[in-house]
Amino acid sequence: MTPELVTELGRQALETTLLVSSPILGLSLFIGLAVSVLQAMTQLNEATLTFVPKVVALFVALLLFLPWMLNVMTTYMANLLMNIPNYVH
Repeated sequence: MTPELVTELGRQALETTLLVSSPILGLSLFIGLAVSVLQAMTQLNEATLTFVPKVVALFVALLLFLPWMLNVMTTYMANLLMNIPNYVH
């Protein structure tokens, strides 16, 4: 294995990780920002008000995005495992 190949495998792993986690992280950021704006407008400073909507939204997002996320991760792992003979040479 050459250093370039190891670097490329690491880059692909990080790219796949970012791709899979981006819908959940983006939704969490959006919900947190919306709740913070609501709290600033109403001057309500309740800790559970930020926590509960995020948990509910992330649960719904996982239900929606989990098949796609599994497909991306499975495709990545299948490509990685099928190319092992190429990596050894």
